[in-house]
Amino acid sequence: MMHTIRMSVSLRAAACLLTSVMALATLAPVQAAVPPPKLDYQITTLPNGLRVILSEDHSTPIVHVAVWYHVGSKNERPGRTGFAHLFEHMMFKGSKNVEPEGHISLVSGVGGRSNAYTTEDVTVFWQTLPSQHLPMVLWLEADRMATLRVDEAAFRREREVVKEERRLRIENPPYGRLSEIIYGTAFTTHPYKHPTIGSMADLEAASIADVRDFHSTYYVPENATVIIVGDFESAEALQLVTQYLGRVPEATRPVPREIPREPPMAAERRAVVEEAWPLPAVVVAYHITYDGHPDSYPLHIASKILSDGQSARLTRELVYSQRICLSAFGVGNLIEDPNLFYAVCLVQPGQSPDAAEAALIDEFEKLKVEGVSAQEVQRAQNQFARDYILSRESNEDKAMHLAHAAVIHSDVTTADGEFDIFTSTTAADVQRVARTYFNETNRVVVHIRPRGAQQ
Repeated sequence: MMHTIRMSVSLRAAACLLTSVMALATLAPVQAAVPPPKLDYQITTLPNGLRVILSEDHSTPIVHVAVWYHVGSKNERPGRTGFAHLFEHMMFKGSKNVEPEGHISLVSGVGGRSNAYTTEDVTVFWQTLPSQHLPMVLWLEADRMATLRVDEAAFRREREVVKEERRLRIENPPYGRLSEIIYGTAFTTHPYKHPTIGSMADLEAASIADVRDFHSTYYVPENATVIIVGDFESAEALQLVTQYLGRVPEATRPVPREIPREPPMAAERRAVVEEAWPLPAVVVAYHITYDGHPDSYPLHIASKILSDGQSARLTRELVYSQRICLSAFGVGNLIEDPNLFYAVCLVQPGQSPDAAEAALIDEFEKLKVEGVSAQEVQRAQNQFARDYILSRESNEDKAMHLAHAAVIHSDVTTADGEFDIFTSTTAADVQRVARTYFNETNRVVVHIRPRGAQQ
């Protein structure tokens, strides 16, 4: 009995101590996150329109080279979706002086690695390799920019590869079409309505003439930015870029920049879709602004408060507390043009999609009516500071920051400047943007039912 009494007294004492510590922590001023050192770089534009960003880092004898072409799926016209991603594949299929797959083989042969990816806004080709091989990789990039081999046989093969990739990533996995359904419902006009990988029908309809026209239109120096980060001397590197990529002929016509704008919504949009999925899903989405807009920073913070980590609001409330969702997640998708902020609930067996919808909307309403606490904002800012600092560790990471700032923001200084903006964002800022965007007339609701399920 005495042992039990002593234990309960100890627990009460510990609880009191913990309460006191938490109270002090709440009252104590929060120390601002320390930003990482600013990136040291120089930026130049060559006579043919090619932009070059150089950033020296002599910590290791490695260099990272990336070529960002400012073309993604949003630059595709109706009936020809998937071209940007298809061209990501075609760019490895040989040029005047390099055999198919020779680019990858030459880079890996000297101990390097290379790859590429396509988004809605850009197509990026990159390689990391020992710095003494910088001239080789610049020659390789220049050769495929100027003399890419686009023949019928290679085109047909890669088209089949992309179709199989679509089956593997989109059509076969449960919930693989989730993003495609969300964007196909939320957008009526802007090319963000179709997925980067394209549709099967459009891929099948593509011709070799279409592909060649796409290349001559977008894969030109004035639509490209070369980023080099690593162990080199800037003057020498710029001379090499000029020697190889500076000789690529400039474009014979302006690069098209007109993208259809998405008209503002006047009323809530709803859709019900059937898919061969094991559980129903409910999506609540709102149209938001673009990356780099002043409102984008509080929206990033709101996204972290709602869905970054197991203690975020969506998981805590809808999965653990109310048990409406088996899984709940969301994202503020801030990219070059105005996009979406959405939340998804995979409905728990025994719960109703209507209840899930109401719970999702309620979480957005709480942001508007109740706002967020200073502690939640601080947690989100700590997460941002963590992500920001960790994402600048390697040459590749630094190149990503610089290129994103230059290409997407059209302002390379934001590679460093955004840190202070994020860390100075307040709870009032988050509530303001919630009231601006999370409104019924701006809302898209999608219910996705398992095919064959009873209504």
